Amino acid sequence: MNGTVAKSAGGTSNGQDVSTLHAGKIMAFLFLVSFSSLLCTLPLRKLMIVEYKLMYPSGSAIAGIVNSFHTPKGATTAKLQVKALIKSAVGSFTWAFFQWFYTAGHDCGFRSFPLFGLNAYKEKFYFDFSSSLVGVGMICPYLINFSMLFGSIVSSCFIWPAIQSMQGKWFTDVSPISFKGINGYKVPMGISMVLGDCLFQLGTISTKAAQHFLKGRLGQRLAVSCDPDDEIQCQARYDEQRRNEVFLKDGIPDQFAVAGYVALAALSTAAVPHIFPQIRYKHVALVYAVAPLLAFCNSYGSGLVDWSLATVYAKLALFAVGGWVGAASGGVIAGLVACGIMVVVIGNAAELMQDFKTGYLTLTSPVSMFASQVIGTALGCVINPGVFLMFQRLAGADHLGEAGATYSAPIAIVYRGLAVLSAEGLDTLPSHSAALCAACFAVALSLDAVAAVAAARRWRVRGCVPNPMAMAIPFFVGPMFAVDLCVGSLLLLAWRKADKQGASMLAIVVASGLICGEGLWALPSSVLSMLNVQPPICMKFLSSYQSQQMRQSFVPTIDAPPQ
Repeated sequence: MNGTVAKSAGGTSNGQDVSTLHAGKIMAFLFLVSFSSLLCTLPLRKLMIVEYKLMYPSGSAIAGIVNSFHTPKGATTAKLQVKALIKSAVGSFTWAFFQWFYTAGHDCGFRSFPLFGLNAYKEKFYFDFSSSLVGVGMICPYLINFSMLFGSIVSSCFIWPAIQSMQGKWFTDVSPISFKGINGYKVPMGISMVLGDCLFQLGTISTKAAQHFLKGRLGQRLAVSCDPDDEIQCQARYDEQRRNEVFLKDGIPDQFAVAGYVALAALSTAAVPHIFPQIRYKHVALVYAVAPLLAFCNSYGSGLVDWSLATVYAKLALFAVGGWVGAASGGVIAGLVACGIMVVVIGNAAELMQDFKTGYLTLTSPVSMFASQVIGTALGCVINPGVFLMFQRLAGADHLGEAGATYSAPIAIVYRGLAVLSAEGLDTLPSHSAALCAACFAVALSLDAVAAVAAARRWRVRGCVPNPMAMAIPFFVGPMFAVDLCVGSLLLLAWRKADKQGASMLAIVVASGLICGEGLWALPSSVLSMLNVQPPICMKFLSSYQSQQMRQSFVPTIDAPPQ
């Protein structure tokens, strides 16, 4: 929002499209917006976790770590789980540390390993050796991971090359990140597929919620049965029954969540325009009206693939509000404010569901988890502005976000560019983008309908119908994450073939260690970056032509005889 980023983004300022940020303004904005995020999807927590049994891999990983120290199966199992957890976490941390030595430059290191060749690498088909993503792949269902791979193949091998061949006819902007170019197809088409899937699931959940309300079927889930001769099955059934009892008796009324969200949304609608005059009351009200639907979409997707798309949905708000206000009336700042509201609301809602999943698996009271989120949110509203001030003092108020500076904030420059584009209106999207979005929306609905019919009629293919939400993820981030997740699924599949009992007992613990070990490396990596400590080696992969060019440039000079 500030003038430094506006200048770095190459735009001109008319006074309406810049805003000077200070700690008080940021703190007030966060307090107004953040707490509503804890309430918008609260009424759906039981259906998403108990009825749909969404995995929420990060939440499940944390629960796996906690449960490994408190297993009810005895000291021997506990020791095995703790050892497996420590080994996988240390191995993941060590591997991340080892990779750091080879990242001294752009596209250097193992994370740019062209496992499938350089041509596939250009389409982002590569294995980046991320142990945390492999761990997530071990937790996510097979169908989700391979749906992502299927979506990657369809989009990168067929859809994008076909659209790229229309350059000059449908679009002229060659920038890969501009919404006037190829990105103007990728993001809207992906969002259309996500919305199609989520609207179908929302309709299904609404129908089931009405059935539960009228018939009390949700309470019947507390009564589970098993074969008395199958000890493992009975133990699993008992665990599920106990978790359901604790989770369903949480004491958080749905009426409280709805009334609280409406009250906080009304307060924010009245107050936010006083902080940022460029945005009007009706714009803020629209964002809050749409936020619960998108929060459900994001929470549902996060439960499937552990991937929050909050920033993607926020771009929708940015474009809608920015185009509505217009450049002359401060549409740039209005779009960024709407984007900020949407990121906070739907992003935090997904994080709360992750915590509820952790509480469900660890027999922790949902009320306690909710109270902890409230306390953490309040602390974040104070700590985050403090961190911003720290970086502002380190870089200088006029240099934070400046291109080429130590803290250049490149993502801020990208969002600034999107905001400027949105203020020019949605007509800037390339030709036929809307038609392709409609097609993706129809495909998502069709796949969901086929999956629902197959499940109801118990067709053999019911476990093979791709999931539209998972297929849409590569539209935004590329195929490389799908490769990592599928590697995790293949490792788990091989482990179960070799030792089914060991995999059932230790898989979640090993996956948790892989995720946490690489996550722990983020702290020392950040410290090294702040101290300007650079890796010593750059490992790059070149084509045969590039290798030949290097030899012609350097080898003759080295081997030339002295004159």
